[in-house]
Amino acid sequence: MNKIVKKALFSATLAGSLALAGGALAADTYAMDPGHTEVRFGWSHAGVSQQHAEFDKIVGTLKLDEANVENSSIEVKIDVSSLSSGFEALDTHLKSSDYLNVEKHPDISFKSTSIKKTGDKTADVTGDVTIHGVTLPVTLKAELTHLGEHPVGQFLDYYKGDWVAFKATTEIDHMAFKVGNFSTGPIAIEINTELKKQ
Repeated sequence: MNKIVKKALFSATLAGSLALAGGALAADTYAMDPGHTEVRFGWSHAGVSQQHAEFDKIVGTLKLDEANVENSSIEVKIDVSSLSSGFEALDTHLKSSDYLNVEKHPDISFKSTSIKKTGDKTADVTGDVTIHGVTLPVTLKAELTHLGEHPVGQFLDYYKGDWVAFKATTEIDHMAFKVGNFSTGPIAIEINTELKKQ
């Protein structure tokens, strides 16, 4: 191999490495704001009415590549003990070994595996969700609702800087996660969150 070919290969390798490094640096890190993040879920009560509950303690990190959203990623962890339906007896039952078994499985987690843009402000976010010790793939239908400076930043220092916000929905089969002894039909999940650039 002559010197010219070696030099060309070295240059190509270096350029590729720099491009990869640049891609990695392009992603900004955002952290979920716990005061403005909610994960709500709903189910059918014997076909008579639709009932809802939500989790209050959620932490998550978004790695956002604005230039190429499909290179982005997100990880979320939910404290199952923070479940609240507004009815204490139901909360206790849902946290018990009959359902989520919070003592044995204190967290629900989600880690994205791929993101596919479906529009200017929409994307399918596919990832692995772990509930009740069972991990299965789930796809979230996500919509960007804000990107840039937070409008409240002009009044409160906490909100100064760049923020991103989105909402997402999906459905899961709770029986597939071995939660409960009978099916209530699909569990509808809705996520709303604001995330602050770190």
